Amino acid sequence: MFTGIVQGTATVVSVDEHPHFRTHIIQMPDALLPGLETGASVAHNGCCLTVTGIHENYVSFDLMKETLRVTNLGDICPGDIVNIERAARFGDEIGGHLMSGHIMTTAEIVKILTSEHNRQIWFKPADVAQMKYILHKGFIGIDGISLTVGEVTATRFCVHLIPETLQRTTLGNKKLGQRVNIEIDPHTQAIVDTVERVLEKRETPAQAEQKGQQPGPWQE
Repeated sequence: MFTGIVQGTATVVSVDEHPHFRTHIIQMPDALLPGLETGASVAHNGCCLTVTGIHENYVSFDLMKETLRVTNLGDICPGDIVNIERAARFGDEIGGHLMSGHIMTTAEIVKILTSEHNRQIWFKPADVAQMKYILHKGFIGIDGISLTVGEVTATRFCVHLIPETLQRTTLGNKKLGQRVNIEIDPHTQAIVDTVERVLEKRETPAQAEQKGQQPGPWQE
């Protein structure tokens, strides 16, 4: 599990292609190295990856084809920067919201509005069906950053970013057309899906009458 509080950024120094997967090697910030072991979980742009090798501060991770397909990590080239968060430990402060590191979809940056003290960025999800889970003032993970949703339309949503977030994460350097990873808040997803299933099972009085049944008390 992760908290969505990015602990630092890391440079991808090598991308090695293999028949069925790809290996990324990053230069891990010194502050995030203590206690890091092979098999540990580290989020890259919000995507949970497993450490496969450590040599000094160079840390390697293997990415399966599905990870490369669903996330923006398939676009990564040597020299690119990724947001990094190590897995949360019991007793850690949860400054953002609980995140699993499982990316649901990506989103394209379609508008950037900059003012003196903050920046508003609009996103269009690749899978627009995910918009039903993106609610005004709800939680969302964007490239591993826990953020509050601002305005929402049928196909787009925005977030407001303070200077600290822009400075500490990769969002400060994002451009129009670039993709970010999206993780939906699982509690919101569970509530929306449950309500949809309940509504699908309910019958209106007219539907019950067509079947020759009396509507239940919850249907009247």
